[in-house]
Amino acid sequence: MFSFEMTGPIIVTLILAVAFTIFVIIAIVKGQKRKLSTGVENMIGKLAMAHTALNPAGTVFAEGELWNAITEDNYIDAGTEVIITGITGLKLQVAKLSKKEEKK
Repeated sequence: MFSFEMTGPIIVTLILAVAFTIFVIIAIVKGQKRKLSTGVENMIGKLAMAHTALNPAGTVFAEGELWNAITEDNYIDAGTEVIITGITGLKLQVAKLSKKEEKK
């Protein structure tokens, strides 16, 4: 009948295929367990950098993008780190970091 021998290249190919399959399955499981981080609601409480002076409106750099923002304070200099406190439409509401929050 049939005679089948397991040669070196066949064994190596099978081992690589199994290892790749295991790697893909582990990557999928890790991706499914990861916390979702979409939507602007998740930006509240995160830090941003004032791109322009906020008096009280201006722009901030947050999550890799420039956003229009309004400050709760009277004035914030460009380059100052701020915290996102709220969102109205596509405009962020920000406040200057307190000394306690800067140390965290």
